[in-house]
Amino acid sequence: MSQDLEAVKHGPADSGVEDIILKRWSPRAFSDKAVSSADLTKIFTAAGWAASSYGESPWRFLVGRKGDETYAKILDSLVEFNQGWAKSAPVLILSAGKKTFTQNGQPNWYALHDTGAASATLSLEAIALGIHTHGMGGFDKDKARANFNIPDDFEIGAVWALGYLGDPDSLSGGMQQAEKAPRSRKPLHEFVFAAWDEPATL
Repeated sequence: MSQDLEAVKHGPADSGVEDIILKRWSPRAFSDKAVSSADLTKIFTAAGWAASSYGESPWRFLVGRKGDETYAKILDSLVEFNQGWAKSAPVLILSAGKKTFTQNGQPNWYALHDTGAASATLSLEAIALGIHTHGMGGFDKDKARANFNIPDDFEIGAVWALGYLGDPDSLSGGMQQAEKAPRSRKPLHEFVFAAWDEPATL
């Protein structure tokens, strides 16, 4: 079933895009299989190689494994809907970006942008290892900040569930249907411009 579902969810091969990018998607059904320390090390090492303004690497990742205190604190910050499915993931991650440059204390306006780049890189390394991620904005940032005593100099990014693909039938009706449906994306003319709202010729 998982192989059939992966085939349904993958992006179209005729796009010519690298397979690893087409394979990345965001499930809500995760298996209880643990992610090894070796694979987590590879995943976060990949994140560390993401591009960032002046090489600041402003990202920070709080990583919880199911059963530990970090996991419980991240799960506690999620809205009820996300708690319902994310609690099956073996790993939960909270990202944050440092709002000032370490070298001179000046504002880093690209901290969250760069944290997003690291998160995307993390997700691609994960899928290369057969591991899925699902990013979430549905959580209480104030609760997350309080749960971890995150300094004011850090802007909170997103929560990520990470793990191996589970059984979509374990989800409730609406989520189950979405989990099994093919994906689509906006055509390029809707977001690649030569002038504002004027599609570029590529």
